[in-house]
Amino acid sequence: MEMLLSGRGLIISLIFLLLKFSTAIEIPPSVQQVPTIIKQSKVQVAFPFDEYFQIECEAKGNPEPIFTWTKDDKPFDLSDPRIIVFNNSGTFKIPNEGHISHFQGKYRCFASNKLGVAMSEEIEFIVPSVPKFPKEKIDPLEVEEGDPIVLPCNPPQGLPPLHIYWMNIELEHIQQDERVYMSQKGDLYFANVEEKDSRNDYCCFAAFPRLRTIVQKMPMKLTVNSSNSIKQRKPRLLLPPTVSGSGSESSVTILKGDTLLLECFAEGLPTPQIDWKKMGDDLPKGGEKEENHDKTLKIENVSYRDKGNYRCTASNFLGTATHDFHVIVEEPPRWTEKPQSGVYSTGSSGILLCKAEGEPQPTTKWKVNGSPIENLPFAGDVISPHEISFINLQPNHTAVYQCEASNVHGTILANANIDVIDVRPLIQTEDGENYATVVGYSAFLHCEFFASPEAIVSWQKVEEAKPLEGRRYHIHENGTLQINRTTEEDAGSYSCWVENAIGKTAVTANLDIRNATKLRVSPKNPRIPKSHVLELRCESKCDSHLKDSLKLSWNKDGEAFEINGTEDGRIIIDGANLTISNVTLEDQGIYSCLAQTALDSIADITQVTVLDVPDPPEKLHLSERQNRSVRLTWEAGDDHNSNISEYIVEFEGNKEEPGRWEELTRVQGKETTVMLPLAPYVRYQFRVIAMNEVGRSRPSRPSDHHETPPAAPDKNPQNIRVQASQPKEMIIKWEPLKSMEQNGPGLEYRVTWKPQGAPVEWEEETVTNHTLRVMTPTVYAPYDVQVQAINQLGYGPEPQSVTLYSGEDYPDTAPVIHGVDVINSTLVKVTWSTIPKERVHGRLKGYQINWWKTKSLLDGRTHPKEVNILRFSGQRNSGMVPSLDAFSEFHLTVLAYNSKGAGPESEPYIFQTPEGVPEQPTFLKVIKVDKDTATLSWGLPKKLNGNLTGYLLQYQIINDTYEIGVLNDINITNPSKPSWRLSNLNATTKYKFYLRACTSKGCGKPITEESSTLAEGSKGIGKISEGVNLTQKNHPVEVLEPGAEHIVRLMTKNWADNDSIFQDVIETRGREYAGLYDDISTQGWFIGLMCAIALLTLILLTVCFVKRNKGGKYSVKEKEDLHPDPEVQSGKDETFGEYSDSDEKPLKGSLRSLNRDMQATESADSLVEYGEGDHALFNEDGSFIGAYAGSKEKGSVESNGSSTATFPLRS
Repeated sequence: MEMLLSGRGLIISLIFLLLKFSTAIEIPPSVQQVPTIIKQSKVQVAFPFDEYFQIECEAKGNPEPIFTWTKDDKPFDLSDPRIIVFNNSGTFKIPNEGHISHFQGKYRCFASNKLGVAMSEEIEFIVPSVPKFPKEKIDPLEVEEGDPIVLPCNPPQGLPPLHIYWMNIELEHIQQDERVYMSQKGDLYFANVEEKDSRNDYCCFAAFPRLRTIVQKMPMKLTVNSSNSIKQRKPRLLLPPTVSGSGSESSVTILKGDTLLLECFAEGLPTPQIDWKKMGDDLPKGGEKEENHDKTLKIENVSYRDKGNYRCTASNFLGTATHDFHVIVEEPPRWTEKPQSGVYSTGSSGILLCKAEGEPQPTTKWKVNGSPIENLPFAGDVISPHEISFINLQPNHTAVYQCEASNVHGTILANANIDVIDVRPLIQTEDGENYATVVGYSAFLHCEFFASPEAIVSWQKVEEAKPLEGRRYHIHENGTLQINRTTEEDAGSYSCWVENAIGKTAVTANLDIRNATKLRVSPKNPRIPKSHVLELRCESKCDSHLKDSLKLSWNKDGEAFEINGTEDGRIIIDGANLTISNVTLEDQGIYSCLAQTALDSIADITQVTVLDVPDPPEKLHLSERQNRSVRLTWEAGDDHNSNISEYIVEFEGNKEEPGRWEELTRVQGKETTVMLPLAPYVRYQFRVIAMNEVGRSRPSRPSDHHETPPAAPDKNPQNIRVQASQPKEMIIKWEPLKSMEQNGPGLEYRVTWKPQGAPVEWEEETVTNHTLRVMTPTVYAPYDVQVQAINQLGYGPEPQSVTLYSGEDYPDTAPVIHGVDVINSTLVKVTWSTIPKERVHGRLKGYQINWWKTKSLLDGRTHPKEVNILRFSGQRNSGMVPSLDAFSEFHLTVLAYNSKGAGPESEPYIFQTPEGVPEQPTFLKVIKVDKDTATLSWGLPKKLNGNLTGYLLQYQIINDTYEIGVLNDINITNPSKPSWRLSNLNATTKYKFYLRACTSKGCGKPITEESSTLAEGSKGIGKISEGVNLTQKNHPVEVLEPGAEHIVRLMTKNWADNDSIFQDVIETRGREYAGLYDDISTQGWFIGLMCAIALLTLILLTVCFVKRNKGGKYSVKEKEDLHPDPEVQSGKDETFGEYSDSDEKPLKGSLRSLNRDMQATESADSLVEYGEGDHALFNEDGSFIGAYAGSKEKGSVESNGSSTATFPLRS
């Protein structure tokens, strides 16, 4: 077992040794070493249009190499003044100055120092001559029609490649075909000439593209004489040229990798056809091409398997001619084992190998420092043609060895440096290098070194001072330390130690561990409908040190997007966001976001699925055709990534609406066949629509037609009814059968009827339309009615009877009013006796109360008759009448009504309503304020609802906050007093005032106003009363400093529409107060002006008074939005209903009820008590006819825009 292990170790060591010598070691420039050529020219061509020609040779070494050249194996003098030499370089330039041909030849460069000589491969410098056709006189050619002819080109020699063209003098190509062919040498062959071949301008052009030159041969004239007897002949080969023409062979040598061209051309008549084959084998598949009408066999990239014998055969119906090509494939030398440079220590051994292949087999020879190795033998070295073995190498072995392999097709040269060096390790990596990686990645800390003899490399953490051990650590041959799967604990300083037999060296390296970059693409795997907008976001997070290097990029299916998206703006990339507008099916795929930093990269993907409506179903097929059914089958279209949920089967065939498609049935998405129920007497055509979560597909192509035979009706008409008609009349109507329900031609309806429960025969009538008028002997009598469908094929099913009534008449008697109970000042309850059923003469729908106001008990004025109506549905004997005027006299009647109409009214019943609380005053204004007083003025309520007993005035401090002051009360017992002066108010304080009008039943709703008192020392300001609007809402007019200009705008308002009807501007100018009052008060013009103002004010007040008496409306809500009324609304009120026209917030603080001194009088009424709930306030057509239907008198229920109590109309 030990021997086995030892043998295996020996093999491994040998392999390592060979690998070592097969790898060139880079020697630091500071170490002495033999020269190495690092750059050299290849073949150099002196093109005439170039300014100069540079032949390069660069080398490195220590000491610095010295360069010498040979030309055609003879020393070449670099001191020639016609060339330019570069310092410290072997490169030189030859200016293009007319003596270039002198430098044509094969050059070789030698770089040498005291340790050895390196030599370059041969560099051929070619100076091409300018190609020209020779000046010659070309005799005209004359041939008989059908004869062969060859027009020679004989192009001049020149730098390849060469392209040859045959054209006429107008540079038009001579057309080539099976009969006419140009050979590879450029000659133009005719298998047999025709009259059209005659011309005097056959020109051969030779093109040399590398020289940018085209030359032309002198034109040739060809004359073809027509012949009446053209003799046919068998083929004769013109290419390749033959002696006898019956057959021949030739040999062709081609280099491996080149293109083989074999050509055959035969004359004859008819024109021979060419055929190619390889003897004993098939033609190479894929590599062979038969070109130029099969006259050329072309094999590209020739290999050894292409060698052999090829035969071309020219044939026509008179015979054949053949030619055999023996193809030989050869190859220039190529290395199979190239000698490798090596660094050795004293006493070591080594091997140089040199093997080459080619056809013919190359010969190899060794050189040392450019001289034959025989001239510099070393004792103990073993030299053979393909190998040199070194034993006990010494420093004097240091040299450059050359191996040269050559055959007839070329020579190749390889330099191998043998450097025998003994030196302490040289670490080429800088000391203190900083490295960084991210958590989880591998870290690479470099320690590149050169050492001879071989050295051992070890790494350790500085603070631990012991070599690193473990599977995560790996030291490469070049000294690099690789730390796998790094963690934050790996951060720190490391030392690299390199040691050999001569000594040891160390450097340090610092490693920093960064956090790994994280990435997430959202949303994950979205499913988005076509034409929508796709938005993808790439959320990334990286270490703070790497933010500047972070770059995000997007790609789809592995192909990167442009940086900013597409030019049309459909795809926009804005950093981490990718937006695609108007998504198409082509946008479906895998989208990836890549985040790259200086240290790591990470990608995340999302699968985008684009949804679309399905493609239409295909290949509709009808089978199992029956009278009442047919099977429909189809194939599903592409569902575009969203499963088909169902199919909609539509049909067309309605005779009344041809071309209109209707839905017939729906089928689950998994099914593609359905048995369809059909109606008789229809010519069907079907189509199918597929549905998925995105929507509907386009309809499929229609199916074939399927026609069902006629049959008797399957159903009778529905919705049999009687229309409103005259007494004792029935107009019977029903829904006619649709076209698809008629089942056949000749549709009619058989109508039968008889009195319900009577032992009489059915009366009968057949009609074609869907209505029938029948006269009956009695009013509103029940009848049994049947309607049956009939067509030409028979009767429909047995019809069902329905009960219909004959025409109604008006009720002929009136109810008797039992009494009217007064609930409160606006509400009464009426009771009456119902009328007998036989006096209704139809179906009783309900009772109707009519009432009208006759006079007011307040002033005794009579009112014109304006009747109000309220209806109560159903059989009942009482009802509530709301929204009456208080303190008034009314008349009231009751009548019954049915579907025909209303019956006679009862005798009028007279009743009176008691007093109620008044409405709010029409206006409240502060007409004068001082520092501690305020004067208020108001208008009478619109409706007094009784005898006015006085007013309740209340006020409190508000000061523009939600905190309010104590509420103060003042009872004004004089109802005729229109104003009041408040005293003992606080200066510079804002107040809110509330005013209610009162009767013996209590006080009504308040009207409010706000105003502020003046500061101490200010003069009282009189506020213009109703109709005058100050420019500043709540601020008194103050005179500014003397000399200022003041404008007072005096405006009157039409309170009905708030339009300004008068405006005047008075401009006053004064320098001081005294002058304003003392000086101008004695002026006549001023007195006249004041009189004019007084007159205008009187006129305005008169206009306002007239407008007020005409029922104009006054706004009482001017300032309630900011400081709402703090009144706690009573749950019991005099009026039927109430609403507030301001959506007010409650004030903070302890509020006292403004009604604390008033007792609750009469209860408010609920609308549900009147009539029949929701129906009681509506007439037959659904419109409201409640408390004021038809009433237009003053005081009727309506909204005036203020906070007055109103009846809540319902609509």
